[in-house]
Amino acid sequence: MQGQDIALLLKLAMQRDPRMPSKDLADGLFISPSEVSKSLKRSAESGLLHMAKGEKRVNRSALLEFLSHGLRYVFPPAKGSLVRGVPTAVAAAPLNSRFVDNGDPPDVWPYAEGDVRGIAFSPLYKGAPQAALKDAGLYRVLALCDAIRGGRTRERNLAIELLGKELNA
Repeated sequence: MQGQDIALLLKLAMQRDPRMPSKDLADGLFISPSEVSKSLKRSAESGLLHMAKGEKRVNRSALLEFLSHGLRYVFPPAKGSLVRGVPTAVAAAPLNSRFVDNGDPPDVWPYAEGDVRGIAFSPLYKGAPQAALKDAGLYRVLALCDAIRGGRTRERNLAIELLGKELNA
């Protein structure tokens, strides 16, 4: 699995139309159509996605289980220096309103067009900041995933709870 596979599964899980064209997925995730095809294949092989008759259905319970228990080990975040970027993890909604700001610089995905200075936090894949700014729902779930990847126990537990609600809404 790759980070973009997780983003693709989250994007599909947030959609109400199981027949979303691969071209739309590519455009929405800022990855190439061939990468979408490879990602769909990897996701199906892992059992996280079922494809039949043009429909793409995410195995939501398996995805949530993987995100809850494996995400932080398979995709640990790399943190860096102070950069301009897009807030993520506890610095982004919906978690930013639930925790008191401790005065430390927030975690951000490095992105030249971002409007916040903070500590660089590696996104799941290169196009995540652009895709998140284009789709608020995807932004929420990617930020929750980052809280699972790099947050403290309390932050991770709340992120898992909110992610479950997002995926099963």
